[in-house]
Amino acid sequence: MKSKNILAINLKYYRYLAKLSQEKFAEALNTSLIYLNQLENGRRNPSLEMLDKISINLSHLLNTNVTLADLITYDPRKKINSKRIDEKKESSF
Repeated sequence: MKSKNILAINLKYYRYLAKLSQEKFAEALNTSLIYLNQLENGRRNPSLEMLDKISINLSHLLNTNVTLADLITYDPRKKINSKRIDEKKESSF
């Protein structure tokens, strides 16, 4: 499995833990929505500097230590199969 695909799986997992939309997750990681979407779909290879930035911002967001190694290490338990990761808002009808 390619490292960018492993990163995609892990980013989706961390976004699932944070219960955020891609847009809110991109804001929390201090990156653009387009760039995050490309990462989550395995279409982009980030630099080491960007991976460091993501791991630091994730650590702050989730109040835990997320290392660069956590982002690029495959763990089958982190695979999220749901199409919608963030919480759906209840309708007010």
